[in-house]
Amino acid sequence: MSEALQKIALLGNPNAGKSSLFNQLTGLRQKVGNFPGVTVERKSGFIKLDDKREVEIIDLPGTYSLYPTSLDERIAVNALIDVNNKDYPDAIIYILDVTHLERHLLLLTQIVDLGFPVLVALNMNDIAAQQNIQCDEKKLSEALGIEFIKINGRTGEGIDIIKSKLPQLLSDNKTGVRTSSFYELAVDEKNIAAKVGALLPVKNEYHALLLAHHSKKINFLKEDKKQQLLGIVQQNNFNPINNQLDEIMQRYNKFTPIVNTVLSRSFNNARTLTDKIDFVITHKFFGPLIFFALMLFIFQAIFAWSVIPMDWIDQQFANLATYLQTVLPNTILSRLLTEGLIPGISGVMVFVPQITILFLLITLLEEVGYMARAVYMFDNIMQKFGLNGRSIVALISGGACAIPAIMSTRTISNWKERLITIMVTPLISCSARIPVFAVLIGFIIPSFKIGPFNSQGLVFMVLYLIGITAALIASYVFKKILKSEEFSFLMLELPEYRKPHWKNVFYTLYEKVSSFMFGAGKIILMVSLVLWFLASFGPKKAMQEAVNVATIESSLLHADKQTTELLIASKKLEASYAGYAGRLIEPVIKPLGFDWKIGIALITSFAAREVFVGTISTLYSIGKNADNMTIKQKLQQEKNAEGKSVFTMAVALSLVLFYLFAMQCMSTLATVYRETKSWKWPMIQFAYMTGTAYIVSFVVYQIFK
Repeated sequence: MSEALQKIALLGNPNAGKSSLFNQLTGLRQKVGNFPGVTVERKSGFIKLDDKREVEIIDLPGTYSLYPTSLDERIAVNALIDVNNKDYPDAIIYILDVTHLERHLLLLTQIVDLGFPVLVALNMNDIAAQQNIQCDEKKLSEALGIEFIKINGRTGEGIDIIKSKLPQLLSDNKTGVRTSSFYELAVDEKNIAAKVGALLPVKNEYHALLLAHHSKKINFLKEDKKQQLLGIVQQNNFNPINNQLDEIMQRYNKFTPIVNTVLSRSFNNARTLTDKIDFVITHKFFGPLIFFALMLFIFQAIFAWSVIPMDWIDQQFANLATYLQTVLPNTILSRLLTEGLIPGISGVMVFVPQITILFLLITLLEEVGYMARAVYMFDNIMQKFGLNGRSIVALISGGACAIPAIMSTRTISNWKERLITIMVTPLISCSARIPVFAVLIGFIIPSFKIGPFNSQGLVFMVLYLIGITAALIASYVFKKILKSEEFSFLMLELPEYRKPHWKNVFYTLYEKVSSFMFGAGKIILMVSLVLWFLASFGPKKAMQEAVNVATIESSLLHADKQTTELLIASKKLEASYAGYAGRLIEPVIKPLGFDWKIGIALITSFAAREVFVGTISTLYSIGKNADNMTIKQKLQQEKNAEGKSVFTMAVALSLVLFYLFAMQCMSTLATVYRETKSWKWPMIQFAYMTGTAYIVSFVVYQIFK
C-alpha cells in the first residue's frame, strides 16, 4: 500500500527541529524500519492532505551537506541521488534554523539544484526573537525563488500552513522547483556530467556531477555500472576535493549577500541565557560534576520512583495466578497458564515502570540540549581512550539499549574510533539488565536511606560506574591494538537550551516502551512458554523414576500430602529436559556459585537479558505452592539439596557481576555483525566480555562464599 503513495522527505541540518516537525505532521501514525540495505533506523509516517490524498513522510537523517562525513549522513545523501531507491522522494520539506540561516542554506541550495520541489519550514523563530534576530522571510523567498514559511515545531504554529501547501508541492506543475541553479558547472564538469548522464539515470547535470563525486563510495549501483562510473572519473582526471571546495565557495558567494539583506540582528554585550548556562554546564571542573550528579539522579529515580508501581504489578500477577489455580481444573493447560504464561508476562510488565523512567529522563536531557554539551565536554577525555566525543552519546544511550547505541556510532567518521565504540558499548549496563539487577541487588544490600539517597540506588549507580570504567579500560586496550591512519575530528553544533517539547517526549517514550513490551516482550514470553514445557516434561522413564524416588523419600519422612507433591514436582524438574540441560553445564558454572537452574537462565537469557527474571520466575514456579509469591520471595525460599539457601549474598553478587560484564544478548551481536560486516568483531566481543565476566564472578564468589 505504502509503495504506491507519494513520498515527501524531511531534510535539514542536525538540531534544526526535524523530529518536532515530523511528530507534528504525523502524530502516532508512524512506523520504524530500516533504510534499504542498511541497519540505519528509518522513521516514516502518514498524513492526509486537504485533497484527501495520503502521503508518506520520510524522516531522513540530519546532514550538513551532500558531502557526508558519517554513515547517517551518507544514508540521507544516497536517498537523494539514487533515483531507483524505494525511498526516493517526490518532494522535500527542508527544515531550516533561522538562527543559523547562512550555514543551513548550503544544503538547501544543493537540494534545490538536484531538481526537487522544495518547501522550506523556517524554524526556531522564538529563539531568534530572544537573540534579537529578525528575518524577512518574504524577501528571502523572493531572492532565492523558494517558498519559506515560518513555523514553531514545538507549539505547532505554521504546521497547518505547511500541510495546506503540500498538494501544490506535489502537483504536476512542480511549482516548488527553481528554474535557475545556485551552482554553475565548469566546462570540464559539464563534460563529465554528460558522460555520467549517458550511463546512469539522472535528473540534471548537478545530479550527474554528484554521482561522479561519490563514485568510490556508492553502494547502490551494480558492479559493472560502478566500474564504468569510476572509469569516467579517472579518464577525465576529476578531482572531487577541488570540485567540492569550488562548489561550496560559489554557493556562499551567491547566498551570503542575500542573507545580509534579509537578516538583521541587534547586538548587545549581554550574554544570552544559553551562554550563561554553558559557562557552568561546560565548565572544566563543574561540568563533569554536574554530569555525574545527573547520572546519579537518574539511577536514584529508577529505583525510588518505580518501587510502588513495580510491587503493585508483581503482586497483581501473583494474585491472578493464585485465583486461576483455585478456579481452574488441574490440567496441562491450566499449569501452562499459571506456571508458564503468567510468570512470563509478569517478567515483562513488572519492569515497565523502571524502563519508562530511564527513557523519560534520557529523552528530556536530549530535548533540552544537554546531550550535545556532554559530547563537547568529554571529547578530549574520550580521545585519550581511542574514542570520539560522539562516543559519549553511544555510551549514554547504551544505558537504555546497546542496539540503538551501536547504531548511533554512524555519526563517528573515524573507522577506528567507531569500531572501538561499538566493541565497548555493551559493557554499559542497559535497561535489559535492570530486571536482573533489581531482583538481585535486594540480596546484596537491604533497602535503607543514606541521607536523601536510597542504598540500592547507590549500588545501582556503582554498577554503572564499574561498567563505564570497564568500557574505558577496554577502549584503551583496543586503541593500542587497532591501527588506523584516519584523522580524528569532531564537528558539532550546540543547540540553544530550550524547554522540552512534550509531544516529542511522549512519542519517543511511547516508541521505546512499546519496543520493549512488544519486541523484547515477545521473546521473553516465547522463552517462558518453551521453558515451561522443557521444565514440565522429560524422558518418560526418567520422569517415572523421579516420581518413584520422591514417593519413597516422602514415605520414609512420613511427609504429608502437600510436602509429598512438592517433593515429586522437585524431582520431576531435575529429570526434565531443562534439568538435563542445566546439569550439563553445571560443572562449568559451579565455581561461580551457580546451580543448574541458574545455568538454564544463563542459556535462555542469551536471547535477551530480560529473559533471566522470567526464566527464574518460571523455573521456581514449577511444582511449588508459590503462585501468590513475588519473584523475590520465590528466590528467597529456594533451597539446595543440603537445605541451604541458593541465593546467598555471594551468589547474588557473583551473578550481578556476571551479567554486568557478559555479552548476554544475541541481538546485540547480530547488530555488531551488521555494522561491521564481519563475524570477526562480534566473536571477539563475545569472547572478551564473557571471559571477563567468568573471571570476575569466579574471584568474587570465592572471596565472599
